[in-house]
Amino acid sequence: MLICERILFKMKKLLLLGGSKYLIPVIRTAHDLGIYVITCDYLPNNIAHQYSDEYHNVSIVDKEAVLELAKNLKVDGIMSFATDPGVVVAAYVAEQLGLPGCPYESVKILQNKGLFRQFLKEHDFNVPVAMSFSTFEEAVKHVDEFQWPVIIKPVDSAGSKGVTKVNDIPELSEAVEYAKKYSLTDTFIVEEFIEKAGASTDTDSFSVNGKLVFCSFNDQWFDPTAANPYTPSAYLWPSTMPMEIQQELRCELQRLIKLLDLNTTIYNIETRLGTNGKPYIMEISPRAGGNRLSEVLKYACGQDLITAAIKGALGMKVQELTDPLYNGWWGECILHSNSEGKFKKIDVEESLKNCIVELDLWVKENEQVYSFTGANEAIGTIIIRCETEKELHAYIEHIDEYVKVCVE
Repeated sequence: MLICERILFKMKKLLLLGGSKYLIPVIRTAHDLGIYVITCDYLPNNIAHQYSDEYHNVSIVDKEAVLELAKNLKVDGIMSFATDPGVVVAAYVAEQLGLPGCPYESVKILQNKGLFRQFLKEHDFNVPVAMSFSTFEEAVKHVDEFQWPVIIKPVDSAGSKGVTKVNDIPELSEAVEYAKKYSLTDTFIVEEFIEKAGASTDTDSFSVNGKLVFCSFNDQWFDPTAANPYTPSAYLWPSTMPMEIQQELRCELQRLIKLLDLNTTIYNIETRLGTNGKPYIMEISPRAGGNRLSEVLKYACGQDLITAAIKGALGMKVQELTDPLYNGWWGECILHSNSEGKFKKIDVEESLKNCIVELDLWVKENEQVYSFTGANEAIGTIIIRCETEKELHAYIEHIDEYVKVCVE
């Protein structure tokens, strides 16, 4: 880094919303750049606060309180990295203070599944039939407008929390209550279930001044024995999705970014190819994904989205990014337990050990763990690199034979 650039960074204050473990590499990278980092949320014991320069006990969903904090601290940038509840607030504060960020109204659309589906429909994107409701009684009145099965989920939650596939009307009531449990606005969406052809994708991308400069796709893998089989249990790069479909999705993502006037930001994007032959943009949020996706991408293709996101949030020039070229076949396994109990140990089969690039365990012996209902119940990650696609898929698809989470 040029000395003059480092001097400029040393004058900068960055406010990060949240305090989860996913912020630790962001804080470390910011510190390496010479940036003063402030974190805030209402949970003072969250681990990331131990790494920031300053912590404030302010709820990240209270936009006026965060705005007041940002004003008082005279911050130069604000970001809700891998922290979904704070994304709208970060956009609001940035807009109010004239800081770098994406338009508040656009971000509100992206962060509300009902508004987002409506926007996609109005602008001729492929989109499943979807409607938002506040009560079970409202939803029942419209059941004939859907082809079953359907997906029920909160309009404003992430990490696969509150998601249920419903095959018939008698299952609807319980699914609605489960979805509302995870909604800040007590609102849920009923959505046509899009049967996927091959794997769905969930990975990070990046735009600079509204141009999509880094667009990645991966394969999600799901544990069918998990308490919530709709929570991804592994990610694989590169994707097996046909290249022509990836290119079509890339063009549609660029069109969406332009329509919403999005700027310089990282994105977490979920897409899938339906068995009807149509590609779908399922979710796009102007934040990094959880489960360390940006960190894995740096291993897999050498591109540093964390540094880019920090620079973008501060209005600094972002280093050159290009679409990824992967140096091998990469997988990230989300370590989890399928039962509640006391964690004892992780057993890794010998043949897999040669492929492990990093094993990051988030729990200690005898710590309480819970069945895998969402990303919050993950207990760690294993990043692996293989020489061939066949080798990677053999490990991932039978990961329970190679990695055993021991719980009593």
